[in-house]
Order: sequence, then structure tokens, then C-alpha cells
Amino acid sequence: MTDETGSEAGRDFIRDIVADDLASGTTTGVVTRFPPEPNGYLHLGHAKSICLNFGIAEEFGGRCHLRFDDTNPTKEEQEYIDAIQRDVRWLGFDWGTHLHFASDYFEQLYAWAQDLIRAGKAYVDDQSQEEIRVSRGTLTEPGRNSPYRDRSVAENLDLFARMRAGEFPNGARVLRAKIDMSSGNINLRDPVLYRILHAHHPRTGTAWSIYPSYDFAHGQSDAIEHITHSICTLEFEDHRPLYDWCLDNLPVPSRPRQYEFARLNVTHTLLSKRVLTELVRSGHVSGWDDPRMPTLAGLQRRGVPAAALREFVKRIGVAKANSTVDIGMFDFAVRETLNKSALRRMAVLRPLKVVIENYPEGQTEEVEAVNHPDDAAQGSRRITFGRELYIERDDFMEDPPKKFFRLAPGREVRLRYGYFITCREVIKDANGEVVELRCTYDPQTRGGNAPDGRKVKATIHWVSAAEAVPAEVRLYNLLFSDPAPEAANFAAQINPESLEVLQGCMVERALAADNAHDAVQFERQGYFVRDRDSTPGKPVFNRTVGLKDTWAKVAGGAA
Repeated sequence: MTDETGSEAGRDFIRDIVADDLASGTTTGVVTRFPPEPNGYLHLGHAKSICLNFGIAEEFGGRCHLRFDDTNPTKEEQEYIDAIQRDVRWLGFDWGTHLHFASDYFEQLYAWAQDLIRAGKAYVDDQSQEEIRVSRGTLTEPGRNSPYRDRSVAENLDLFARMRAGEFPNGARVLRAKIDMSSGNINLRDPVLYRILHAHHPRTGTAWSIYPSYDFAHGQSDAIEHITHSICTLEFEDHRPLYDWCLDNLPVPSRPRQYEFARLNVTHTLLSKRVLTELVRSGHVSGWDDPRMPTLAGLQRRGVPAAALREFVKRIGVAKANSTVDIGMFDFAVRETLNKSALRRMAVLRPLKVVIENYPEGQTEEVEAVNHPDDAAQGSRRITFGRELYIERDDFMEDPPKKFFRLAPGREVRLRYGYFITCREVIKDANGEVVELRCTYDPQTRGGNAPDGRKVKATIHWVSAAEAVPAEVRLYNLLFSDPAPEAANFAAQINPESLEVLQGCMVERALAADNAHDAVQFERQGYFVRDRDSTPGKPVFNRTVGLKDTWAKVAGGAA
């Protein structure tokens, strides 16, 4: 799997650091971690971090832990814990016996907080959240010391113990580190280490009334697990001095180092967990696994293979500066992966009936169709040809423009795996809409070739009217119309055409009989996957990606 889990060893600055640490003896083994908060589902940005952390561990013969940062019980649910584990496994990675939770270390973290108090490096502050925010100063002005900063060690220990015991209401007090209120890095201006929070925790229930901040829990959890390389996204770069301060001032069992890389940004996509949560709660999408969502669950339901996601992450690489990737590059990776593996089938999404008048009534015949044009090992299948067929409505025009080569009155085209047919008559309803085509076929052209060598300019797909199965097809498009949607105004930028549901589609028999959830190619249409909403006799298909290769066109054929 090494070639699909990110760049090869030594191909980016993080891997260079790891290789240098091993070569110099700074570390004798590599231990990384992926530390999600269980307050939502994983998304595309998480996939980059997962592939990087697990990929580095695998490439350098180490291990990667899955550790939940479960320090905010008001937003955490068991559903998210289960979904995250499921998605990491789906992406192709395994943490083995190293499943951990920050809550596993609550007792140790509390003891270390007491150590800081005893050393005069932490104190209990009675100021409100707003008062603390104002007193921290700005980027150009230093902060002001809290009036409670010089409390005695004994008083701080007593108050902190009473905070744990649940004596005080939410927001009444916090525990802060005593560092430097004039520091140029605001994160070092006496940051909050613990806050009071009376809430039920998914794992510890109501045992705790105080919870550590991310900045306090993260580095110490890394140290407890003997993490060697703590790899974070760039927004944590300014937090690294605090990460180091905590480790330097506590008797931790190991000394991890934090390194930052650029997070993933994609056009037409928002990867803010707050926005994704609001999309679900407000009903803009059907759930976390809505195929329009950039969540791993949504991508999986849309039919995106895990291998395509790993390949996408590998192609974009690991950088030190933030940038934005065109969504077309992601589609390219998906399309390229599916082109190699997806079986071919025929489906008509907007059916138009065709009656072949010179084909004998009541007669049918079977023609052979290949399952994959580039992989003979996938074999073939038999499909039924008869007098009545369905073709795609877009494959016919009554008054075609000059460059339209598909079916039109008096014109001959080739049916895929079938015969040459010619349109002789157009049947319309009372509203003037075309409802049926009367055609003739040339029996000498079975298999799609004319004995006299004449050529046609178009080949169209079809399904047998007698054996086709009705299906629902959901066409998913970009969720956001704007290439750079804004989190503050996301609802107004939702694409009103992000989902089109087609009823009465007709698919070939093999699609109805196959209950597999692997994506298939609807010939000339795109890649589709069976949705879990399918019922016996009525399959439902989601479009994974179309056949049009827009990224290759933009990039000149190179990803």
C-alpha cells in the first residue's frame, strides 16, 4: 500500500525530517498519531492527515495511534466515535491495539495540573470568559495580569480540587498557566488549561466536572503514548511554543516534537466542521453521509473508492504553505481509478421508446457485451435485443444542428453491440412532445459492422424495453456554486442544482440483479453506485462522477 498512502519516503519535508531523525539517532523508532475530535464525521481534510500519519508510520516501520481528543463532552457523541473508526478503516488503515482517548489520561492530566500549581506555574482565575479575553490584549498591545494571578499555592490547590468536585457552576472559574502576559505570542499569555463543564461525557459519564483544554491535553497525551512526531496543520504553528512549554515544565515520560503542514483546501468545498454540522442540522443535506458532502462517509456513499482518495492525497503532496486544490483534480483521481476497475453496463436515464418496425414481433436475440474493454479477465454478459428498445432522449433531435451526429429523421446510427438503425417516423403526443420513434434496422449489420463497408458517425447505447428494470438515479453536482464559498455565508451559496433525482430510468437486467456496492460505469453516462435506499425491484443509483475529464483539459492532460 506504500504507493497509495502519500508520497514516497523522502519526497516531502515531513518525511525528510523523519528520515533525518532516524539517521541521526534522535529517535530509534517512529510513532505518529491521528487525533480527531469526536464531534462530527471525518472529511477530505482529515483524509490528508490520516494518509500522512499512517503512511509515514508504515513507510518507516513504525506505528500510528488513533487517539480521540474527547475533551469537550457538549459536542461529542458515540456515533462520531464509531463513524471515525469505520472511516479510517475504510480508507485502508489500521491502528492495531493502539486505540486511545484523551479521557484515558484525565487522572494523570489532573495530577500534572496540580504539579504546575505547586510549582507556581498555574493559578485559578475567577474572571469571566469575556474579562479574560479583553485582558489578554491584542497583537500590538500586551495583556494585563489577572487580579487572581498571585493567589497562594494552597488556595489554588483548594479551589482546583473544588472545581473538580463540582462545587462551582460553568464559567465560574478556570485554571490558567502562569507564563507571560506580555508575550508576543498571545497563546502564551496565561492560557486556559482547565474549564468547568457540567456535561455527560460519552466515556466517563459525570465523573468529571472539569475538562482540559486541547492545548493542555494534546502534548501530554503525545508524551504518554511516546509519540515521536506530532504532525499538525498550520493553524497550530503558533500553539507550538505552548505545546513545548507544557512538556518542558512537566515530568512527562517522553519528549515528542510538533511539526506543521498545510491543510487541504478544495475549490467549491467547505471543510469547516462547524459548517458541515450546520448543513446537517438545518436540513440542507440529508445527513453526514449525503453524497454531496465532503465527508468520508458521503464520498463512500457516492461510490468514491478509497484507493482514489489515497491517490488524490498522494498527488497533492505535503507542503508548508496553504494553497487551494481544484476540485477537478479530485474528480480526475476518482475517474482514473474507476476507469481501471468499474464494470461497464448500459442504462438510459431519460428514456425515449424506439420501435424497430421490420424486426419480427415476439422475437428476441441475445448479444454479447464486454464487462470491461481493457480487462478481458472480467468476461462478458448476455443482453437481450428485441423489437422495442429505449434510447437516451438526448440521442435524438428532430431538427439537428450541423454537428449533431446521433439519431434524427432519416439518419442511420449504430446501436452498441447491436445493429444499424434508421429513424423513419416520429410519434408525438397531444402537446407535441416526442414520445416514440419508429425505426428500421439492417439485419446484415449485427455486431455493429456493415458488409458493404458503409460508415455511421455515432454509436448510441440502449436497453431492451422487455427486460429493462425501472430505477431511480440521483445526479449529484457541486454543493456550492462559488469556487471559493465563504463559511460565514455558506447557506446563500448552496448550489440549487446540487441534486437532480431522475425517476423512470431504465437499466439493463445485470444492474438490477447485482446487489454489489462497487461503482460501475453506465456507458456514455458516467460512474454510478447502488445506494442503500434501493429496494427489491427498484434499484437506486448515485452518480459518482461523470465521464467528462475537465481536469485533464485544464491541466493539459497531466495531473
